[in-house]
Amino acid sequence: MQNGSNNFFVRLLLTALAVLVTAYLLPGVEVTNFFWALLVAGVLALFNVTIKPLMVIITIPITVFTLGLFLLVINAVIILLASAVIPGFYVEGFWWALGFSLVLYLINTIFNNLASN
Repeated sequence: MQNGSNNFFVRLLLTALAVLVTAYLLPGVEVTNFFWALLVAGVLALFNVTIKPLMVIITIPITVFTLGLFLLVINAVIILLASAVIPGFYVEGFWWALGFSLVLYLINTIFNNLASN
């Protein structure tokens, strides 16, 4: 169990670093400092475990109709919800949230691959 909790905290720190890098790359996204980026990573993890599955279940018909592309909209909404909850994190609008989720995914994948090697 100890290894699992260490893995979670390492992934949380890597995600916080990815949030900072992504906010630096995208002009429509602002993160005040590493503390807020860490909070963003934690809130996103919490929302992805609680709110996102409910949204996915509710939107199954439209997700099937759009061949899964509606999941990108759900990701953007989760980012906007995190932006509304966290004072040190600001996303300018839906399209910036969508871009943030895509770039964050790419950077997070790179960081996690580097950390596992």
